[in-house]
Amino acid sequence: MKKAKLVSLLFACALTGATFASAARADGMQDISGMQMGSTLTNKDASTHAYKDADATMMREMDAPPYTGNADRDFVAHMIPHHQGAIDMAEVELKYGKDPAIRKLAADIVKAQRGEIAFMKRWQATHGSM
Repeated sequence: MKKAKLVSLLFACALTGATFASAARADGMQDISGMQMGSTLTNKDASTHAYKDADATMMREMDAPPYTGNADRDFVAHMIPHHQGAIDMAEVELKYGKDPAIRKLAADIVKAQRGEIAFMKRWQATHGSM
């Protein structure tokens, strides 16, 4: 019975926290990135937030595979998340950008990087991945 009470207490705390967070957003508090919580993001804020997320993910993923000393495997293992980061950033441009030339560049980047990722994954499959 103690376990059921603990689960109920944790659930109640979670609900209270969610309610408090909602109230805090309504009061205009900011989240840790400094963005206004509970407000509608402008295109500028939304694209900046999306670029920062893409950068953070790319950096985290590029740092994840340990180096092995095999230059070929290390190159491929670290370039895949690098290329995925380029795709993620290009998709932000396609969502928020307005300049036709830059949007074309972003579309070309998505196509090229997807092809290169596919090549590297095939290479890993035949040469052993990390």
